[in-house]
Amino acid sequence: MSASAVHSLWTTAATAADPIAKIDAPKIEYGQLSPVLIVLGAAIIGILVEAFVPRRSRYYAQMFVSAVALVAAFAAIVALAAGGYGTTKAGIAAMGAVAVDGPALFLQGTILLTSLVGLFTFAERRLDPEQHGSRVDSFAAQAAAVPGSESEQKAVKAGFTTTEVFPLLLFAVAGMLVFPAANDLLTLFVALEVFSLPLYLLCALARRKRLMSQEAAVKYFLLGAFASAFTLFGIALLYGYAGSMSYGTIAQVVDGTVQNVTPALADTMGNDALLLVGSALIVMGLLFKVGAVPFHMWTPDVYQGAPTPVTGFMAAATKVAAFGALLRILYVVLPGLRWDWRPVMWGVAIVTMLAGAIVAITQTDIKRLLAYSSIAHAGFILAGVIATTPEGISSVLFYLAAYSFVTIGAFAVVTLVRDAGGEATHLSKWAGLGRRSPLVAAVFAVFLLAFAGIPLTSGFSGKFAVFKAAAEGGAAPLVVIGVISSAIAAFFYIRVIVLMFFSEPRPEGPTVAVPSPLTMTAIAVGVAVTVVLGVAPQYFLDLAGQAGVFVR
Repeated sequence: MSASAVHSLWTTAATAADPIAKIDAPKIEYGQLSPVLIVLGAAIIGILVEAFVPRRSRYYAQMFVSAVALVAAFAAIVALAAGGYGTTKAGIAAMGAVAVDGPALFLQGTILLTSLVGLFTFAERRLDPEQHGSRVDSFAAQAAAVPGSESEQKAVKAGFTTTEVFPLLLFAVAGMLVFPAANDLLTLFVALEVFSLPLYLLCALARRKRLMSQEAAVKYFLLGAFASAFTLFGIALLYGYAGSMSYGTIAQVVDGTVQNVTPALADTMGNDALLLVGSALIVMGLLFKVGAVPFHMWTPDVYQGAPTPVTGFMAAATKVAAFGALLRILYVVLPGLRWDWRPVMWGVAIVTMLAGAIVAITQTDIKRLLAYSSIAHAGFILAGVIATTPEGISSVLFYLAAYSFVTIGAFAVVTLVRDAGGEATHLSKWAGLGRRSPLVAAVFAVFLLAFAGIPLTSGFSGKFAVFKAAAEGGAAPLVVIGVISSAIAAFFYIRVIVLMFFSEPRPEGPTVAVPSPLTMTAIAVGVAVTVVLGVAPQYFLDLAGQAGVFVR
């Protein structure tokens, strides 16, 4: 048969079966997706800057592109919220892939603001002494050079800097913006990978202690790959159960309210093992990202080994994105399974709060101490997740906003305390810091008191909101354990404050570097948010309350 005859047969068949011939073009709401598109576009511009801009101008070009993109994306979020997309006009965009609703916009706004403050700590170049006449930042001179090798020494002498960190930061932010807003499982997984891969790279780029930094990155990568694999397996099982990737459809199949049941769907719907195992695997992947026990093993090593600006950014922004995604999975996809997942989450929250608080007492490194403190905070936030009420959602949103700024501020302070080997992170070096540099010690004390949840700080407002929601949601025993954990945690925060203000400074102790306005801004924003959300939290609690309704 000739080729033309085959072709005519094919076209006739296509026209006969009309639906196949007509493939609808995708309908994309660019305006509603603008925050993500702005950040992604800027990340691509950042890559072009690396390729075409002369080396000495790259730092300023990248800094400018990144800052403008984050501010513009935040402005887009504010415009969407003002246009009612967080409340009355909330809906599903991009062919059902992304939800534009209150929680999504609130979390995206928080991620963008914390990323902007994190960007300032990335760009800091005054803390280390100048090397060979050029200023240096926290990142390796040349990432590809083997630590301690001749090529590394040449790169340092030539005054190279790794300006690729700025586009990497933007790609991570873009993934984090999509993650809590994803409305189907495939989008969720793609967003997870888009923000995880840049973070694995960023963790390996420390200028000092490079081997430790690379070890941290490898641990994070391997454990993260396992968590991603579990998530993907869970997605496959849930798809097998419900025959759909869409959150809304899966929720209907779980509730039994789905309209057109085919014989194939009726078969898989009866198989609860697919649903339970699939849901458990997806939730497990998300608990890994928030650093909940028993999926927390990566946290202390990665926080300690990564460059401190990266640790601060990761500790704040990743938690916000991952808790947003966890809330959406539990409240939108699996409300029909509440009786199955709540007892498990109870267990995870209790173990996370207690383990984080108790193990932190034994730590001698300030970054590891903050890592275990972040594990304990993941437990406190889970108490709000377990509430399964609208107050639970809004309290978690508020806590995440409050916690993220305190975290970035605290890690920014850690970058200032230095000795000959770089940052002095061992606790013994912090003795007497209050006499050597009262302002820095006082600021750090404010952050520690916020972590401990002392009244008049944002930490107290956040914990109070979360525990109140949990108690009203019928989880009163959890609140009792949370309060006990907070008391244990307060012990080691206060211990650091006592060490700074009431111990004798060592004669060979570290110095406090004077930062540029960039890090000063990051720390000032942290202090301002901590005090404002502690003294007058009501406006922001109301904002979180208005934003606390998921679109289905």
